[in-house]
Amino acid sequence: MRLIPCALIAAAGLVVSGEQGVAGPQSDRISFDMVVSQGAKTCLPDAQGEVTIKSDGEAEDMTVSVSGLPPKTGFDFFVIQSPIAPFGLSWYQGDIETNGAGKGVQHFRGRFNIETFIVAPGPAPAPKVFADNATTNPPTPPVQIYHLGLWFNSPDDAKAAGCSDAVTPFNGEHMPVFRC
Repeated sequence: MRLIPCALIAAAGLVVSGEQGVAGPQSDRISFDMVVSQGAKTCLPDAQGEVTIKSDGEAEDMTVSVSGLPPKTGFDFFVIQSPIAPFGLSWYQGDIETNGAGKGVQHFRGRFNIETFIVAPGPAPAPKVFADNATTNPPTPPVQIYHLGLWFNSPDDAKAAGCSDAVTPFNGEHMPVFRC
């Protein structure tokens, strides 16, 4: 099982790119550091992160550890197609909450390997749960998704940290939360 050749990004948050996240064909575990992206260097200068992905053959366990972030603050973690806005196809993976020292850890289980992709063989009806939901999807051939993102759950928290509070819908409630 080959794990993701990670070029990891946290849109205007934490990033890593290049071959340092590539696991060989026999590897079942990779670890790589996250670094602050260009868009957040001034407002999150001490932000750091590490991602470890371990495969059991059926799925992967991804552990994300972050530090140097605002204390007691919620962040959204997502899987994205491209590390550069507008990010392409994306999905919301979950939340990471920092403690009083600005550190957070979260575990995600899913497919985070060379085969991670999104596909829509054809249009299909979709439930309209939130106001900005589409009611159908466009046909999309398989697209590999190898980037990860982390950003504030709230534009107010981003602004309080000195970051941009510009908005796009990137969390579970589709709240407008980040911009690169």
